[in-house]
Amino acid sequence: MTGRAEAVIVMERDGGVLPEVRALCGPLLDALVQSGMPLTITDHRRPGEPLVFANPAFERLTGHAFSGLANRPFGFLAAADADPAILAGIEEALAADRPLTADLRVMRKDGTIFWDRLRLTPVVDGQGTTPYFLWTHCDQTVELARMEVEAELAASRQALANAKERARLAQAVGGTAGAWEWDVADGRLYADARFAELYGLDPVAAGNGLSTDAFFDSIHTDDRMRIRIAVAGVMHGADIFAKDYRVVGRDGTVRWVSARGGADRTADGAARRFRGVLADITEQKRVEEQLRVAQTAGGVGTFEYISGFGTVSVSEQFCRLLGLHPTTALPVRTVNAVVLADDAPLITSLEGGETAPPYREFRIRRPDTGEIRWLAQRGEHRRDGKRDREGRQGSGSRFIGVIYDITASKDAEEKLRQFAETLEARVEERTRERDRVWNNSRDLLVIIGADGICRAVSPSWTAILGHETEEVVGRQVQDFVHADDMVGTAEALMGALHDQNLTNFENRQLHKDGSLRWISWNTSKEGDLVYAYGRDITEDKQRADMLRQTEEQLRQAQKMEAVGQLTGGLAHDFNNMLMGVIGGLDIVRRRISQGRLNDLDRFMDASMASAQRAAALTHRLLAFSRRQSLDPKPIDVNGLVRSMEDLLRRTLGEQIELRITVAENLTAARSDVNQLESAILNLAINARDAMPDGGILTIETSRATLDRSYTNRHDGLSPGDYVMIRVSDTGMGMPPDVVAKAFDPFFTTKPIGQGTGLGLSMIYGFVKQTGGHVRIDSEPWRGTAITLYLPCDGGANAQDGGLAGMGETPEGAGEIVLVVEDDDSVRLLVLDVLQELGYTALHAADGRGALSVIESSSQIDLLITDVGLPGLNGRQLAEIARRRRPNLPVLFVTGYAANAAVRGDFLEPGMDMVMKPFAMDELAAKIRGILEERQVLAAAPP
Repeated sequence: MTGRAEAVIVMERDGGVLPEVRALCGPLLDALVQSGMPLTITDHRRPGEPLVFANPAFERLTGHAFSGLANRPFGFLAAADADPAILAGIEEALAADRPLTADLRVMRKDGTIFWDRLRLTPVVDGQGTTPYFLWTHCDQTVELARMEVEAELAASRQALANAKERARLAQAVGGTAGAWEWDVADGRLYADARFAELYGLDPVAAGNGLSTDAFFDSIHTDDRMRIRIAVAGVMHGADIFAKDYRVVGRDGTVRWVSARGGADRTADGAARRFRGVLADITEQKRVEEQLRVAQTAGGVGTFEYISGFGTVSVSEQFCRLLGLHPTTALPVRTVNAVVLADDAPLITSLEGGETAPPYREFRIRRPDTGEIRWLAQRGEHRRDGKRDREGRQGSGSRFIGVIYDITASKDAEEKLRQFAETLEARVEERTRERDRVWNNSRDLLVIIGADGICRAVSPSWTAILGHETEEVVGRQVQDFVHADDMVGTAEALMGALHDQNLTNFENRQLHKDGSLRWISWNTSKEGDLVYAYGRDITEDKQRADMLRQTEEQLRQAQKMEAVGQLTGGLAHDFNNMLMGVIGGLDIVRRRISQGRLNDLDRFMDASMASAQRAAALTHRLLAFSRRQSLDPKPIDVNGLVRSMEDLLRRTLGEQIELRITVAENLTAARSDVNQLESAILNLAINARDAMPDGGILTIETSRATLDRSYTNRHDGLSPGDYVMIRVSDTGMGMPPDVVAKAFDPFFTTKPIGQGTGLGLSMIYGFVKQTGGHVRIDSEPWRGTAITLYLPCDGGANAQDGGLAGMGETPEGAGEIVLVVEDDDSVRLLVLDVLQELGYTALHAADGRGALSVIESSSQIDLLITDVGLPGLNGRQLAEIARRRRPNLPVLFVTGYAANAAVRGDFLEPGMDMVMKPFAMDELAAKIRGILEERQVLAAAPP
């Protein structure tokens, strides 16, 4: 598999196999998934040999689901007491790309330990490299237990032989074996003290002779009939009495004894005396029972064959493995008959110095089911001339061994062989396919080293960025990145090197012709390399920019739509206000010319009131139409609603009854006053449009508490107290499907040309930005209620959206103020106000004239400049002035709505703004505040 093809691998898990492995192996993997042999595949190219495939048999063997195993290193399941030498051997085999078989102690998910026989097979591709290792797993706990049992059995048999020999010697010298003699004529049995002890009889009585009934009464009830029959056989001509059975002592203790004997006969063959010996074999029986249980549990069958005999001593499990009825001895021909003809017999004669192999594998056909099974045999030869278990003398050569079933392993080996035959071809095929992907991909593909050097790039670099392959390979990846994106790109690549997971980022790449292309990158780590592929999203970025501009234009159109709703109803009122100003001033002028100076204040106050009402109305219209970012501040919601009452009544018309209900002592809300005014106005206009025949529009305020059960159902909403504003109408209402879409952008129920569909969506976005919540309740023909929940603000000085009232005018202390204003009348008015307030005023009509004053040696304590100057505008003038005179306070004067956005980005520390028209005390307060702020900053320690 080439490095170029590996660049497109995206490691995503799909069931029990990662996609690169499924792509590699195709349908063959499906067969391995169904295999009963536990199988895994590891990625040899990545550090730690991580797991990329595991079939269900392996999951059953270990108890681990593949979801918890993917990309884990090969040694993660090793038990804590696993042999370090075995682990080191596995690592050496992996490093040398060679196969290996090893037994490793492994821990299952439930904590149990088992012996896992690992078989590692390297998978070599068409280029001679090893991208993967195939592992087979086999639980060898039983086999190893069998080997331990075999050793114990051999030791037990040796101990038993030694015990028999000791018994024979003991009999000869009158040792621990017991002896008896049964006089058939008088029907009495005579026994020594050892016999009496084992039988639980009185030794004196036994020596003097007991009835045979006493002898049989001491035999265990389960064995008594069997022994009676065997004794009767001796009486009627059987040569040998050889039986193992249980006896019960006087204290109830049960013991196993082994008895051997024979009969003395008369000339006519009748039994005259029945003599024999017996020995205590209780311990031997206990060991044999333990071995039998171990053999059965471990699936291991044992056998012993003495050369020259026609039978073989076997265990019950031996018989079960061959499909034969359990017994202790089988004819040799019966054992060999189940072995397939193509395989060597299990039992051979061992004559003439012939020996059987210590290990071999063979097949049998079970007589009970007809099934063919694979078995393995292990054993060893002994030449000691021992007797068989019936006491017969052999030729001196015997074979002791075990057998066990290896069918599952053989099946797995066959599947593994078939898999290995096809795997290399499939690797080569997939390599060719990935080379085609690398060469034909329309995305950028690149392999980057830990040093940031490009190791390989796909041909798409030439098509997308204009660079030839040789111009990119060997150079730093940062050489092709826009300067502003270098830091972010470096951080993303470092993150990819330290994290196995996918990393996503965007940057601007340099085209060979000098242009820029936006690229969206996905990266992943493979060893010390970063594999990345990038998609050209330049056109997507351009479309997104166009969409943002369009949305901004639509939002402004929505605001202007609201302004348009206002202007028709306000024109008459605005003319009335102008009439009050013009008429009042005309009367004052006439009376002054006539010398009538009394009662002038009444007409001056009337003119000022009309002017302030006109100014307030102008500010309202500017606030509704301006473009600006949110400026959250404490708001007196009750005062804001009351201040809008006149404006709303003129807008709604005579057919709409406006009702305003406000809560007493309402906490201030934290929001943007201009956006909130716009939201209330839009809601009022929507309510008016929903009542074409007239109705009632209600605006109410109160305090509301939203508990956790409610906020948990709404993302981004915190439990607590909120200021509630509800706008409700008695109009047509909306059905549920319309309510569900009411906050969607561009959704509207109004006729074409009468709405953009952005009103409610803008209100929803504005309220959510301030940490609040919007709720809509509506039913057809029963009206609509829209409720705004705004966060509470505990601070003081809440705004209500109105103009500042008259108060004590702060005066100056001789500070020098430079005034820059292109309108002569406004400039003269400001200069006159400054002189009245006690300031020294300098002035200029434009930016260039102001620069000559700024660059002079004259002292300047404050710069007051109009924003909309011709040529060099006010903001540019302020920047130049601050470069010449650092920290110079600046007060901007503007009458344009578009400049209201300076609150967030336009104003710097030491700057402020006043809107035209303004009262003298408002201008005085702004000047005094900005100068005092400068004094505080100058007095603060550095």
